[in-house]
Amino acid sequence: MIAGLILAAGESSRMGRDKALLTFHGRTFLETIISTLQEAAVHNVAVVLGHRAEEIQKAAKLEGVQVVINSEWRQGQTSSLQAGLRALDRPYLEAIVLALVDHPAVSVATLQALITCFRDTAAPLVIPVRELKRGHPVIISRALFPELLSLQSDEGANLVTRKYRDSTQFLEVDDPGILLDVDDEETFRRL
Repeated sequence: MIAGLILAAGESSRMGRDKALLTFHGRTFLETIISTLQEAAVHNVAVVLGHRAEEIQKAAKLEGVQVVINSEWRQGQTSSLQAGLRALDRPYLEAIVLALVDHPAVSVATLQALITCFRDTAAPLVIPVRELKRGHPVIISRALFPELLSLQSDEGANLVTRKYRDSTQFLEVDDPGILLDVDDEETFRRL
């Protein structure tokens, strides 16, 4: 089984408001990403919240999704990734689709292609690429979980992922959404 893990715990300081609650096609970013994952047949989804977690839970429709509260969210994204991995870790879990809340425009077809690539290759990582640029979401094999869980809070996941570059599958996709990182008002307007 492949699960979905959405990281949405940050403060959104550059944006000035919670990115999880920004709207895209009539739904919040968070609801959009959950729906995209579910449409791609990823039904076991966890969302990691931190900053303003209670307000986000009240404002977004999160039925059927496991909500993980990361009280250590100020320590950075690694702490949220680790909280999500711990919450999802089950013996039958093969991998996670790691999605970031500020990438709401990824298509269902892209997610399906990433999942197919993972199933066909059993690569430790599957990363979407467009015009030679790597994007999100990425698929991370369970084989990498122990190393990711052993990272210190000031260490990024790329410390682990770089070690597996030679066996990573880089999947070319025709989806501008993998590169559209909504971090400020200008990128939100472009979206």
